[in-house]
Amino acid sequence: MKALRFYGPGEFDLREVETPSYGDGDILLKVKAAAICGSDIRMIYNGYKGVSRETPRTYGHEIAGVIEACGKNVTKEYQPGDTVAVAPNMGCGVCDMCVSGNTHLCSEYKAFGINMDGGFAEYVTVPEIAVRQGNLVKISVGEKFSFSKAAIVEPLSCVFNGFEKLNIRPNDTVLIIGSGPIGIMHAMLARMAGASKIIINDLSESRLKTVAEFDPFFVTSCGDDLKGFIMEQTNGKGVDACITACPAPSAQAMSLELLAMNGRVNFFGGLPAGKDKVELLTNLIHYKQLVVTGSARASLRQYRTCMRLVETGVLDIDRIITAEYPIEAYEEAISNARKGIGLKNVFVF
Repeated sequence: MKALRFYGPGEFDLREVETPSYGDGDILLKVKAAAICGSDIRMIYNGYKGVSRETPRTYGHEIAGVIEACGKNVTKEYQPGDTVAVAPNMGCGVCDMCVSGNTHLCSEYKAFGINMDGGFAEYVTVPEIAVRQGNLVKISVGEKFSFSKAAIVEPLSCVFNGFEKLNIRPNDTVLIIGSGPIGIMHAMLARMAGASKIIINDLSESRLKTVAEFDPFFVTSCGDDLKGFIMEQTNGKGVDACITACPAPSAQAMSLELLAMNGRVNFFGGLPAGKDKVELLTNLIHYKQLVVTGSARASLRQYRTCMRLVETGVLDIDRIITAEYPIEAYEEAISNARKGIGLKNVFVF
């Protein structure tokens, strides 16, 4: 099979490798779509622990496909030919986090395309523990629901995790710092929750133009004086909820000043190593009764919830997909994703 293999910072190529084997409790999945994530770009160009010329890896954790074969012990719930999407994170299954439904927070967690081979290949093995935990979700692919659309439910579910932490309510004013696909997904969920004003800030005018075209309801801000803009938009009160959907320490530090009384902030975008110590004005947290939250990955419940929201049309994420590529066009796809050209770039097989 063809697989995109990664060997270290900036080192990768497409090559023929053996189709992966599968055990009695495993499933062999024929990949039909695998989307490129910002974390993929970081791993591609910064490297990732354990990935080298001697121990290469296939990235890609936003995956949908068709079951090619099932091990003899796989439950009859799954059959060859089933179309499925894959929640990438799996836990040990027995720790406190796992039994509470938070397998994505397991200290021993595994994830496709992170610390095991993922979906930038024609086939991937879904191990027994993922099959048993429910990481495979059956989907109905047709005119209104594609494999690519199913693949990007994974980042949506991560956004939904942050959304639940913020408890956005009707009539809230919401600020999102960062206008990439993650920022837009945050804005979509905030609108679904009934926010009366959604402001999206970014340093890129071209990205904000995409936001304005995506939904004219969103208010965009590109100036240097974000605090002045927010206070003007909120009559000096500040926003009820803020999401930092960018890897910028300055955004996290500034966010507290932009919040209204009883405001909430979600630090969604992780920070680069060495830049993750941020000075916060804790008196603002104290006197304004602020809630500061973080979120990482997504639970299987959140993943399945988002799949239903997309399948039923409550959330229309079609326009998040701006380009599809055959795996042979990997250099163009990865380059465009790195440069922020378009929103989601997806490999299709």
